[in-house]
Amino acid sequence: MSPPPVLLSDRRISDLPVRESGEPLVDLRATGAVRVDARLADPRGAYAHLRSGAAERLLAAQDLLPGGIRLLVVEGFRPTSLQHRYFEESLAELRAVRSGWEEDRLRAETARYISPPEVAPHVAGAAVDVTLCTVSGAELPMGTEVNETPVGGEGPCYLDWPGLPPDVAANRRTLADAMTAAGFVNYPTEWWHWSYGDRYWAFSSGAPAALYGAAEFG
Repeated sequence: MSPPPVLLSDRRISDLPVRESGEPLVDLRATGAVRVDARLADPRGAYAHLRSGAAERLLAAQDLLPGGIRLLVVEGFRPTSLQHRYFEESLAELRAVRSGWEEDRLRAETARYISPPEVAPHVAGAAVDVTLCTVSGAELPMGTEVNETPVGGEGPCYLDWPGLPPDVAANRRTLADAMTAAGFVNYPTEWWHWSYGDRYWAFSSGAPAALYGAAEFG
């Protein structure tokens, strides 16, 4: 049995320093190389941005995919205020069904799927929620929707969930192989979530510090 994943609420993540690179946020829509889905679009287009170093690696991942398959970006940068709202809403939902749990346990469990704002990779412009599609834009079967958020416990949102149909497992492996080779790390409770340059990346890759702290948009 695999050991449990290190969650974003773990002190080993928050204790890592940030040596801010100062890289700007860039608009992935301007590259023309990856599809950017509009399901989580905000009026200013923040969702379509990543730090320039992460964006370069995303384009490299696209080049590593088999012919006929493209990356489909669902969300990149997320303002701190929105991340805070997501976390508090998920925490309240879990608190309602786990009324006997202590607050520290509730917050740790919430962090399986929603990062605490102070260490959130999306807030740094370092994370991208991404899936696979055909050239025409039809999404490949990946087992769950992007950003599906069950309350507590393990399940098919985990990248390496053992009960996946063979075609879904193969699609996830195709995505993982390309993203890993391009320098991203996965948050293992979410097959769609990949990051570069944030604290979780630093912890997972052995880097001494994160490259990106919280970013401002616009």
